[in-house]
Amino acid sequence: MRIFTCRIIGPYDIIEQPAIKLKLGRDRNRIMATVNLVTGGAGFIGSHLCEYLLARGEEVICLDNFFTGRKRNIRYLINNPRFEVIRHDVIQPILLETDRVFNLACPASPIHYQHNPVKTIKTSVMGALNMLGLARRVKARILQASTSEVYGDPLEHPQRESYWGNVNPTGPRSCYDEGKRVAESLFFEYHRQNGVDIRVVRIFNTYGPRMQPDDGRVVSNFIVQALRNEPITIYGDGSQTRSFCYVDDLVRGLVAMMDQNQFTGPVNLGNPGEFTILELAQMVIEMTGSRSALEYRPLPPNDPARRRPDISLAREKLGWEPTVPLREGLEKTIAYFDALLSGRLPE
Repeated sequence: MRIFTCRIIGPYDIIEQPAIKLKLGRDRNRIMATVNLVTGGAGFIGSHLCEYLLARGEEVICLDNFFTGRKRNIRYLINNPRFEVIRHDVIQPILLETDRVFNLACPASPIHYQHNPVKTIKTSVMGALNMLGLARRVKARILQASTSEVYGDPLEHPQRESYWGNVNPTGPRSCYDEGKRVAESLFFEYHRQNGVDIRVVRIFNTYGPRMQPDDGRVVSNFIVQALRNEPITIYGDGSQTRSFCYVDDLVRGLVAMMDQNQFTGPVNLGNPGEFTILELAQMVIEMTGSRSALEYRPLPPNDPARRRPDISLAREKLGWEPTVPLREGLEKTIAYFDALLSGRLPE
């Protein structure tokens, strides 16, 4: 796998150099293809997005520092002449030429974003500043992958985009939640002050192949534990609810948001189907044929009791809604983890 390491340049707001052209250029007939920069492109969602954009005939520059991204997620894309990979951390500026920026870079599971909370905040805030600076220079449209975590432990249910949230700005989850809230603020200020063409989406719980087996998220946790016949770890009594959106549906929503010309967002992207954590555990045990028992542990601080998106705005503005039922998505996800744990997938 060829991975390029870019030279770091000076602060984003004083760069006056011309942008570096990183289009693949092996085929002159492709020179007018839309160029997409996907930060976090080797991650769970990012790799699916890269695949989707390439299937549309577009060019993709995948930018990733490989903290949570994995080479195996993009290995099968490497021979595509419209695909390029750069090892780079978004907290550092970079000069590229692109038509569109999908800013997905940030660890998104508690295990990963709490590993280095200060770095998580930097990734959200400095990453947003650097990508917005890039978009401003090259006049690219830019999409921010925000999160339902901006709603905190919501008092409104389901959550609409107009809801301001119920958050703890100093708790152990705040490095992720507050970083994403600041990033949203930066996006809208760059839009108002500098005319940057922005899009903001708030992503709810997403699952599917290429999740990491050790990321601590509930779907991957339950599937891995079930496949190993280990106790299924339930935090609290299992009555807390979540909505689960299959990754293919989410990617369609991201691209639909980027493609339309009238709406900046924010907009919720998620599946409005609501399940308790206990229901999910029982479904995974049944679908895997596992002998796992349930093991209850104390609920972590600031864990939301309920989480479900109101997607009326996405339906109205994007014509988007999820189509993959939970059971169908779990079948594909279980098959992926079974192959991964049995060593049938390359590293």
